[in-house]
Amino acid sequence: MAKKKLVKRELILAKVETTYGQDANPTGADNAILVESLGWSFAGARMVERNPTTPILGKLQGLFAGTLMEVTFDVEIKGSGTAGTPPEMAPLLRACGMAETITPNTSVDYKPASEGHESITIYYYEDGSLFKLTGGRGTMSFNLTTGEVGKISFTLTGHITKPTDATLPIATYSDIVPPPAINMPFKVGGYAAVISALTLDIGNSIATPPDISAENGYSEVLITDRDVSGSFDPEATLVGTKDWVGDWQEGNTQAVNTGTVGSLAGNQYSLSIPQAWHKEISPGDRDGLRTYDIGFGAAGGDDALTLTFT
Repeated sequence: MAKKKLVKRELILAKVETTYGQDANPTGADNAILVESLGWSFAGARMVERNPTTPILGKLQGLFAGTLMEVTFDVEIKGSGTAGTPPEMAPLLRACGMAETITPNTSVDYKPASEGHESITIYYYEDGSLFKLTGGRGTMSFNLTTGEVGKISFTLTGHITKPTDATLPIATYSDIVPPPAINMPFKVGGYAAVISALTLDIGNSIATPPDISAENGYSEVLITDRDVSGSFDPEATLVGTKDWVGDWQEGNTQAVNTGTVGSLAGNQYSLSIPQAWHKEISPGDRDGLRTYDIGFGAAGGDDALTLTFT
């Protein structure tokens, strides 16, 4: 009987490449990353139609002419357990154009970079089959909801070869338990806003230029632009307390900070957006309380946001 593949029996290995597009050979012992909602698709798949003029109606067989692969999944936001040591997800952050700065025994910071973008190799095991993705780069978005574990959604694109059959490796995952999004001293412009959720999208633009000399017809996957944006939903206040609408109308930029999430050293994180500006504002209702749904953008360049693990 043919083997039936179980969705539950899948895993991801990811490792930063030394040279773009060269297999970094990730292993289950050193490079497994715990993920959720794992999926894949063929990005930019080319199927060439042949439609010559003949006396007979119909078409000739189409022709496959190259493809890339896109992998998507969610990852819990958690530290390594040791302050100053990168978290399990570090290769994914670096593949999304984030520069890593390590302060030994203290912290690890991730900020956007405009050049020197790193790439990763991803091994995607599909219960007995292996997809190898090289030269992977992508984009990501954060979702923090009260009482839930903060998560980052990743979309990574890279080059692939034909899948092969392979035994699932023994994966060693971090045993650190992520902190929930509670007791979070969230502030906007220094004001302690009462919110239920925060989203933040790094908004990387991913380019996949053609290359006629490449085996799959695609050149290096590139991060070509960035548009950081997000949203939050504060309880409405009197104007004298916090003028949400006035800040939008006057174009005021304000710092948005989560403050430290988590209470254990080595498993704490924070998000900081120094120059957020309201893009839109509309009324909301949370359990009978008036709220505002605010979409914001982040001004600045490589200092537009900082993710810090402590």
